[in-house]
Amino acid sequence: MKFEKYAFHPLIKSNLAELGFKKPTDIQYKAITPILKGEDVLAIAQTGTGKTAAFAIPTVQRLLDHSRKLNINAVRCLVMVPTHELAQQVKQTFQQVSKGSGLTIYAIYGGLEQDPQIKMLQSGIDVLIATPGRLFDLISQGYLSLSLLEVLIVDEADHMLGRGFIKDMRDLLPHLPKKRQTLFFSATINEEIKKLAYSLVHKAIRIQLSPKNPVAKNIEHAVAYVEMDDKRYFLEQLIKNNPEAKMLVFVRTKVRAERVQKALQRMELKADTLHGDKDQKQRDETLGRFKSGVLKVLITTDISARGIDIPEVDFVVNYDLPETVEHYVHRVGRTGRGFAKGQAYSFCSPEEKTILEQIEKELTEPIERISISKGDYAMVKALTEDDSKDWRQLLKEAPPTKKTAKGKKRRR
Repeated sequence: MKFEKYAFHPLIKSNLAELGFKKPTDIQYKAITPILKGEDVLAIAQTGTGKTAAFAIPTVQRLLDHSRKLNINAVRCLVMVPTHELAQQVKQTFQQVSKGSGLTIYAIYGGLEQDPQIKMLQSGIDVLIATPGRLFDLISQGYLSLSLLEVLIVDEADHMLGRGFIKDMRDLLPHLPKKRQTLFFSATINEEIKKLAYSLVHKAIRIQLSPKNPVAKNIEHAVAYVEMDDKRYFLEQLIKNNPEAKMLVFVRTKVRAERVQKALQRMELKADTLHGDKDQKQRDETLGRFKSGVLKVLITTDISARGIDIPEVDFVVNYDLPETVEHYVHRVGRTGRGFAKGQAYSFCSPEEKTILEQIEKELTEPIERISISKGDYAMVKALTEDDSKDWRQLLKEAPPTKKTAKGKKRRR
């Protein structure tokens, strides 16, 4: 069924056509109809399958169908997200779908002055996208009311729990009206997520796509065994063999991201970093250059594994293996978005083999192995343009570690 066949508002149809939306993805096809009917939905869907549009499109339709005058500090639809970047992405999707409708779409999150946010909330908001911290700050100060909320959407619920927001989510309940629609979306599910979901939804329609393999079928993912100190040589070759490709490289820590960037600089390869030590302006500028294609290689920690819909990412590289299958799924899900094909490569050192085994056990399917002969391995190291083959030298180049208020070193 094509989008033009749905009984959407003509303005929504026009916006979808302009965006190039012709046919719904699986999650969109299964979620749109029950959401339009006003039913609660509990959806488990792989990252990159179009789930933001799956709840944004029918929600905009329902808000237009039931237009109402906004009260001071009131919100009609609240979308809870775990990160700043995801808040921006969800906001953009709602704005694109509702363009020309007059609906007010706004995002609030930490790291920015709250006064402009308070001023925006005073006239009421149709769709508010928020991270838990800033949301509860403004509720506790009396600048935000959820008493007239019509729709609650929880996006990336598994990551919400992973970031320690479970108490915040439970504290949200007393502020919510009992009569509301709740949409709960997550890429993975476990017992804790189930408990949270069923505390929020009522007689929900459950949608679960590809439960046996959480990695989308249009993503080819493989792993190569590489010594920890040699990973930069293989990353160098991958970049040089694909000079026009957009590449997202995941590392475990902020310090390591800076080290890898410096190694690439010695190889005369351009790259930038994205992690928690960058302020919001820096993060926005870096993401903007990467999205536009001006920047081809972005080295990041798991801060970017969730919710950032960057178009046309050709390769995801797990320079360091993540510690959980959830992080693996979300990392590789940054490529192969929607109907596009994607490729993901992981470098696994001897120290990381246990992590790889655990990831494969939870994926239920083995990850394809890339066989590297001894001759090819030696050639990759010999061809490097890195003028410092001693990885320990990079420790001297690492930025100084920050200190907490108590004077303890913080490495992540």
